[in-house]
Amino acid sequence: MNFLQNGTLRLFRFAGITVFLHWSWFLVGAWEVTDKTNRYSSLSWNVVEYLALFGIVLLHEFGHSLACRQVGGTAERIVLWPLGGIAFVSPPRRPGAMLWSIAAGPLVNALLFPILGGLLLLALRQGWNHSLPDLDSLVTNIFYINLIILVFNLLPIYPLDGGQILQSLLWFIVGRGRSLLIVSIIGFIGVAGMIGVAFFLHSIWFGFIAAFILLNCWGGLKQARALAKVEALPRRDGFFACPSCHAAPVIGEIWGCGQCRQPFDTFASGGVCPRCGATYTATRCPDCGALSPIQAWTLPPPVLPPTAP
Repeated sequence: MNFLQNGTLRLFRFAGITVFLHWSWFLVGAWEVTDKTNRYSSLSWNVVEYLALFGIVLLHEFGHSLACRQVGGTAERIVLWPLGGIAFVSPPRRPGAMLWSIAAGPLVNALLFPILGGLLLLALRQGWNHSLPDLDSLVTNIFYINLIILVFNLLPIYPLDGGQILQSLLWFIVGRGRSLLIVSIIGFIGVAGMIGVAFFLHSIWFGFIAAFILLNCWGGLKQARALAKVEALPRRDGFFACPSCHAAPVIGEIWGCGQCRQPFDTFASGGVCPRCGATYTATRCPDCGALSPIQAWTLPPPVLPPTAP
C-alpha cells in the first residue's frame, strides 16, 4: 500500500479522518468522462455520474472508518484511487471488531440500495425516460453503480470486503493465522478467475484488479505463516497478560531491537536488548498489536477470599 501513500492530494478532514485523492484519479476520471459521450446529451452529465461514483465510494470507506473507531480501533486516513478507495483502518485484533469494521462498508451500499431504488421507481412512474432522458439515465446508472460496488465487494476473495468478512467468521473457529491462510488461498483462486475474465472481456481494469488482489494475497500468505509460528510458541506462565487483549505473552525471541536488530525475548530480559543494552519500557503484543508498558503486563496476584478462623 505504500504506493498509495505517495502522490496524493489532501481534500478535506471530517470526524478526524483525512481524505486524500491519488493523482491517477484525475487521469482515469478524464478518460472515463470523455470515453462515454454517447450516454448523455451533454458531457456535464458524465461528470456528474463520475462524481456520484466518487461519493458512493467515499461513503463506503467512511463506513469502514467510523465502524473501526466504534470498536476502539484507529482510522485516520482514506485514499481514493482509480480502483476505488482504501480506508486505512486498524481495528482491535479481535474477530468481532474486525468483522464489524469490514462489514460496515458494504452495509452503507446496502442502505443506499432502497434509496436509489426508490428514485429509479419514481423515474419510471414519472416517465423521465421521455421527459427527462438525461436525468433518467443518470439515476439508472447510479443505481447500478452502487449495486455493482455492493456485489463485487461481497465476493469472498481476499482482500475484498467479502474475503475479509469470511476471514473474520473463520477467525472465531480456527484462529487468526489459519483464517488468513484459508482466505489467501481462496484469493489466489479468485485471481485466476479475474485473469480469465480480463482476457475474455479484453479488460485492462480486471487485469489491474487481479494484480492488486494477487499482491495482497501474497502478503496475506506470508503474514499467515508468521502468525502460525507465533501461535505455535509456548506461553509464559505466571501473572502476565496483555493489558489490551489479556493474552499471555509467548516465550521466544520474537521482539527485535530497533538499534542492533538483535531478536530477543523482552520478558526474559526485562525489556533490555542482550546485545547492545538498549532499554525498552514498552512492548508490543504479538496477538493484538497493542503497545503497552512492560509493567502493565504484570498482573497483581489474585485476592483470595478471607477464610474463617
